[in-house]
Amino acid sequence: MGSLDAVLNHPAVWRGSECARVAPGVSTGFAELDAHLPGSGWPIGAITEIYAERPGVGEVKLTVPAAAKLTQAGRWVTVIAPPHVPYAPALAEHGVALERLLLIKPGAAEDNLWAGEQALRASCCGAVLLWQDHVHERALRRLQLAAEAASTSLILFRSARVAPASPAALRLHVSRAEGRTVVRILKRRGGGLPPPVVLDLHAFTGRPLSRLKRPLPPRVVRQPLQAALA
Repeated sequence: MGSLDAVLNHPAVWRGSECARVAPGVSTGFAELDAHLPGSGWPIGAITEIYAERPGVGEVKLTVPAAAKLTQAGRWVTVIAPPHVPYAPALAEHGVALERLLLIKPGAAEDNLWAGEQALRASCCGAVLLWQDHVHERALRRLQLAAEAASTSLILFRSARVAPASPAALRLHVSRAEGRTVVRILKRRGGGLPPPVVLDLHAFTGRPLSRLKRPLPPRVVRQPLQAALA
């Protein structure tokens, strides 16, 4: 029995109920969530899908600590087609280096996806945040290949009513309950799914991260993003 315990406790033994052992990711900044994610953070070179129960339940706040870490390290973070304009003072207050934040508002779905793929292929990007509900499987695979080739994280925000099959390495559902943000892991590398993680994001930032009454004028981007990101 003792020898069996020794084998099971060996660091080279992976159990089906555990997270997969992968390269370290970018910490979410929330230890309770990192503890349940393979690589202890947002996966690098892969797609993460976030399904929000409704806009504003904390889905964007989840990404702010990672955006701060990446931009402070000199990496670009590209934000594509957000529903509202990010509130720059709040982002800066939480450590995001605004000079390394690129906001793109193309409009049409095909332009959003095109911009996302170009940003992923620019190796100077640390992460791409893209809002797009409906994405054809073929387009998802193109995004996955682009993220993998550049070792960049793609975080794809989608409505909770859209949950098709996807090659995403990580899928999260975000909702609110009793004033807190509830993160449910729908898919991760490795076996088993943990119970929902409850986070108090109000303690993280009480300031809104977007301005609801300040829409961006539509503009279609049709030029190499690599030049803008250099």
